[in-house]
Amino acid sequence: MLNDLLKKARHKQIVLESSDGERFVLTSLQNWEGYEVDEDDNITKNKKLMRHLATRRSGGKKIPLEQVKEQLGL
Repeated sequence: MLNDLLKKARHKQIVLESSDGERFVLTSLQNWEGYEVDEDDNITKNKKLMRHLATRRSGGKKIPLEQVKEQLGL
């Protein structure tokens, strides 16, 4: 069963919910990119991070917050 979930998570994020209602996200880190940010850093000066965020913001499908809340039962 776990291997089946991991195979599915390779293609899209999966939200798992425990019997007590706690939720977890299972997702692949295959293309994950990390950025070091210190607590005192001004992240707007991190050019690599800002470029990454601008790329993510500029494309893709947008989902209204209300629709996300409805899907999550919030």
